[in-house]
Amino acid sequence: MLKKGSKLYSILTGSCPKCHEESMYKNTNPYALSQLFKMHERCSHCGTKYKIEPSFFYGSMYVSYGVGIAFAVAAFVISYLFLGTSLKTAFIAIVGTLVVFMPVIIRLSRNIWINFFIKYDSSAAKSKAVLEHEMK
Repeated sequence: MLKKGSKLYSILTGSCPKCHEESMYKNTNPYALSQLFKMHERCSHCGTKYKIEPSFFYGSMYVSYGVGIAFAVAAFVISYLFLGTSLKTAFIAIVGTLVVFMPVIIRLSRNIWINFFIKYDSSAAKSKAVLEHEMK
């Protein structure tokens, strides 16, 4: 299901959208809150620049709204429909879910946003050694 070369792989792993060889983030743990937004400037494997233009990731705020709604709906369905809680408890579950998963939502939104603009390139995914060998 999660194979290199698919958008889903790059989105869920936070890997370079062009080569899928390394993480875009300096710290892959989204719960290291002091480093939540710290990204490498470029991919060390293929050289892709992540921040395409100044304020590029502001667009991911629009994506985060949709991702947040998806998490909220999931929390409601699980708490109210599956567990049979009251509406008040379901509301608390929604708020709790959004607070707890906020770093994950931010990272997913950034990953989705950059994958709108950069496509996977199998030639970029070749290892550096293979590329250097081919250039000789």
